[in-house]
Amino acid sequence: MASQALTARGARLGRPIAPGLVPAPRRETGETVRAVALVLPGGDPTSTRRPSSLAAALVRPLARHLVREGRPDGLAAHVVHYRYRGWNGGNAHPAADAEWAVGEVVRRYGDVPVCLVGMDMGARAALHAAGHPAVNSVVALSPWLPPGEEPDPVKQLIGRKVLMAHGTDDFATDPELSYLLAERAKKVNRDVCRFEVHTDGHSLHQHRAEISALTTDFALGALLGRPFARPIADALAAPPPLGLRMPLASGFGLTSHR
Repeated sequence: MASQALTARGARLGRPIAPGLVPAPRRETGETVRAVALVLPGGDPTSTRRPSSLAAALVRPLARHLVREGRPDGLAAHVVHYRYRGWNGGNAHPAADAEWAVGEVVRRYGDVPVCLVGMDMGARAALHAAGHPAVNSVVALSPWLPPGEEPDPVKQLIGRKVLMAHGTDDFATDPELSYLLAERAKKVNRDVCRFEVHTDGHSLHQHRAEISALTTDFALGALLGRPFARPIADALAAPPPLGLRMPLASGFGLTSHR
């Protein structure tokens, strides 16, 4: 069914992400994949054009970082290529493509846990597609949540570990809307946390290293059972608003946070 959906839909998984310039672990290629991270790029509110290659390029370094850290334990990662560039209203095309991509992962790799890691519109798609049975966790970075619309659903997040991160100086997507979504999600699922990246904007470029470390620590903890860094564990345990307005410390991942 998944292969038929691929032909009909036109969404696809990119090639498995390579770890880049970091030497490969001492493992033979093709060793068992035990978990998968699907990385979802941003897009436009409305467009039926093909997705921008730039959007995929912007999230590929994050995917490489995930693989560098998780490959020794069997992590694979793919960047999802949508059918269309836009969300397109009620069609929610990227969310449907993300859900298809999870099914494709199951078809390729078997019954492995999946973490959806999204940026901008991809973050919203990740949150929407979290209801797939194979998804055990979601990372939503600077999620695009259009003002004035009906609140996004949160019941699909029950039973998943969820991390959101948003720059306080984001003028493209309102960080208060992601806080409100996190607050509603926390009411139905205690395993929700949210970090605020002070003085950073939509792309989180100023704290790129910290965001990569935060995402990787959370995803590998959720997928592979590694212990979470202390700030993540504290944020998950803290009640609102503390656990949903946790400041991301400068140097996270570069110094010990265990």
